[in-house]
Amino acid sequence: MLRLAGILYTLISTSLAGTAVIAVLVAGYDTLLPILIAAALGFVAALPVAWLVARRLYS
Repeated sequence: MLRLAGILYTLISTSLAGTAVIAVLVAGYDTLLPILIAAALGFVAALPVAWLVARRLYS
């Protein structure tokens, strides 16, 4: 299941980070720091999401 979670993480993390960056840009924050924070939060938020999806698919 860890292998499946890792594969899912690569897909889910880019989606969440990209969505967070777009949300920050739409909100008007166009400097480097808010964009980096949004991307980092997207990658961190993808960890439990990937684990939950993998657990759901595995069972």
